[in-house]
Amino acid sequence: MSDDLNRQIFKEEAYELLGELEGSLLELEENPKDLDLVNRIFRALHTIKGSGSMFGFEDIAEFTHEVETVFDMVRSEELKVTTDLLNLSFQSRDHIQKMLDNADAGEVVDPEGMANILRGLQQLASGEAVSDEAAAPPEPEAEAQPETVPAEEAVAAGGDHSYLIKVVPQDAQGEEEENYEPLFEELRRRGEFRIQTRPTDVPEADEAFWEFRLDTDRDKDAIKDIFLFTDLNIRVTVEDYKEEEVSPATEVPLVEHGDTDEEPPKIGEILVEEGAVGPDDVKDALKQQKPIGQILKESGKVTDEQLNKAVSKQTKAMESSKAKKQQEAVSSIRVAAEKLDWLVDLVGELVIVQAQITQVVSERNDPVLTSLSEELERLSDELRDSTLGIRMLPIGTSFSKFRRLVRDLSAELGKEILLSTNGAETELDKTVIERLGDPLVHLLRNSIDHGIESPEERKALGKMEEGMILLSAEHSGGEVLIRITDDGKGMDPDVIRAKAVERGMITADAEMTNKELFKLIFEPGFSTAKKVTNVSGRGVGMDVVKRAIDSLRGSIDIDSMLNKGTTITIRLPLTLAIIDGLQVRVGDEFYVIPLSLVEECVELKRSEIEEGEGGQTLLHLRGEIVPYIHLRDFFMVEGENPPIEQIVITGVEGSRVGIVVDTVIGEHQTVIKSLSRVYKDVEGISGATIKGDGSIALILDIPSLVRQVVVETV
Repeated sequence: MSDDLNRQIFKEEAYELLGELEGSLLELEENPKDLDLVNRIFRALHTIKGSGSMFGFEDIAEFTHEVETVFDMVRSEELKVTTDLLNLSFQSRDHIQKMLDNADAGEVVDPEGMANILRGLQQLASGEAVSDEAAAPPEPEAEAQPETVPAEEAVAAGGDHSYLIKVVPQDAQGEEEENYEPLFEELRRRGEFRIQTRPTDVPEADEAFWEFRLDTDRDKDAIKDIFLFTDLNIRVTVEDYKEEEVSPATEVPLVEHGDTDEEPPKIGEILVEEGAVGPDDVKDALKQQKPIGQILKESGKVTDEQLNKAVSKQTKAMESSKAKKQQEAVSSIRVAAEKLDWLVDLVGELVIVQAQITQVVSERNDPVLTSLSEELERLSDELRDSTLGIRMLPIGTSFSKFRRLVRDLSAELGKEILLSTNGAETELDKTVIERLGDPLVHLLRNSIDHGIESPEERKALGKMEEGMILLSAEHSGGEVLIRITDDGKGMDPDVIRAKAVERGMITADAEMTNKELFKLIFEPGFSTAKKVTNVSGRGVGMDVVKRAIDSLRGSIDIDSMLNKGTTITIRLPLTLAIIDGLQVRVGDEFYVIPLSLVEECVELKRSEIEEGEGGQTLLHLRGEIVPYIHLRDFFMVEGENPPIEQIVITGVEGSRVGIVVDTVIGEHQTVIKSLSRVYKDVEGISGATIKGDGSIALILDIPSLVRQVVVETV
């Protein structure tokens, strides 16, 4: 594997580890005594350091080592988790990301910021208070040289530690010696390195192996890190070097990458092996032993309540450990996003060709071709679902960065804000998640700055000093609903109206509902902020949010009550690629309705129709009144209504609306194609698709039509 590819793999994995690191730090802030979180943070730092050193990112390895050292002190309970530690840890995480982003430039990234972080870490480690002086760049020290030793000088380096490293090839044929040269080179860079034993030295052994001696000033973990990302298929142990143990026949118990999970044999097992007792004797003896909890309870050391609480905690820990092991057992493979997008495009083209084949076969009336066409359609459906399933990701993967945003911004503005999340497991197309990040950042910043009051204001209003923001996601038919809810001051429609009149956006006597007034905040340049801050006030952001959501074929609504809070709801399609649709016809025009929103199709009988207020047409459907809309009238399609029309009953968020068409044709795999700018603002249309005969069918924006009909009914 080339060095460039190795470096790219390291960077991708390091970015993932930084994401996990940020999430763990946020959890640690809420649970500062949770040692499992501390260990998780330490492991992430340790892996970044070790693999960074392995692949030539020495600057990252050296910087991360300093952060790791502090968390090692936390692990050993020499240091407590404090706000200073967390702040420095977040800054360190951000600095590592900057170093990764600029790794190919070969320049030192923000030396003053790095010096500030290192000064703070040193003060923490020495027990000093982290002061303002930590921001000053430290004086360079003569000893602060990179730990990497040039290969030609490594033999003379030596060190305080001597290790015996045993490497066992796992391939049946082993590996050629030249394949080990990169590994030899890495070991030489760490100290005085010698090969003790080669596989050819022990042909009579059960398995071939290498033995190396390394004299170095590095600790054992740093040496194990060298083997983390090697391409060689090997098992490795690193032990303290002892002269009498070194011989070609020496056998050392090995576990891959130095893990030593084997336990020593139990006394009972040894006695059974020696024939002193039988297996049944051991079982009987074990049955007589009492659990430690029962012994402590009988001695009066603990109460029933304390024992039950401990047992419950143990059970949860065992379940958590089991779930973690199951998760680690799941294998995965990393695929470039471009390759995945290309696969989806190919599947889309395949779906179009399959529709064309079905069209041709239906005209031939050949039973053999019909059977083959149906089989092709089945396979095409499965391939489509499988491919789109690969693109679906839980939206919670992006929630951690929003928690960090709320933490940092609330501290900057002097506010106390708690962000809660719900529905993190809700899955959405990866492209939608990626493009949704910036709009959600804008909306959260707006809630923090404009929505949540200061602790003093909240206290005066009888509210808790800590503000609440809820970020939630849920499925609703063929859409995903994302809501940002805060318990802040809410929006004042009178203030918005006055600002809109001042800017000439509406007339002073314009009749508008509160919802219509709230939507004015998405107009370019509109802002009700009384002063411009680093966060908001320039009128830039909310119009960007609206354009971004529109580009995803979504919509955004606002509900707000003065002094109660605001809820912003974003509606998005599950995917931007391929959907199941119901094809319908009106005159000579064809349309597609997303099948996930279709409840049923019935004939439109004149006896079941009545006219409501404002000319709204209503249908009596099994005792229920359902408003409906004529697609022919809505899109002004020329021609007369047929004697018998079909009505497609759709449902969105509990509202049922009928769509009247001339004919329902049937199901249709719909490859979504974006409309040009000329048609992107057409009401009721969300896209287009190519039919089997090569003609175009328009995809209906059912949520938009339903909302329009419901508003008219109200």
